[in-house]
Amino acid sequence: MSIIALLLSIIISIGSLAWGYADTGLNSLVRWIIAFGVLWLISHWQRWRWFPPFGLFLSILFAVVGLSLSFPIGWMFSGAIFALVAWDMSELRKRLRTMPLREDVRGVERRHVARISFLTLGGLLFASFLILWWRQWTYEWEMFLLGVIVLGALQIIAWFKK
Repeated sequence: MSIIALLLSIIISIGSLAWGYADTGLNSLVRWIIAFGVLWLISHWQRWRWFPPFGLFLSILFAVVGLSLSFPIGWMFSGAIFALVAWDMSELRKRLRTMPLREDVRGVERRHVARISFLTLGGLLFASFLILWWRQWTYEWEMFLLGVIVLGALQIIAWFKK
């Protein structure tokens, strides 16, 4: 379960940052952001333990630079939020590997993913409020929120099936 959340978080984070930068016409930088995202995904399979903190730092740096240059606030917030979720999921996976067998590993994983999902929802609601406040609401943001809600609903359905 956490592996799916980890991979989706990396993809959504990098996609959000790339979309935000593409909206402003910085297509050459978008290619670098996407290459960085592919490297982050590869680092998971290569078990580079040092990469998730670096990925979090670089993603937040991209988001902060984008916000300071008045890029679309929703995409920058989303990129930072999902980078934080990706980092958290990688840390959770490290912790789960070191837990003793007598512990309820599945329960710990399920509860942690539920908590981080609620925090992510709160961050997206805050970003949506700011988008409405500054009248930057777009159809793309609407579809993005719909997609995230569908992914969350699918996650909840998967939990109830177990």
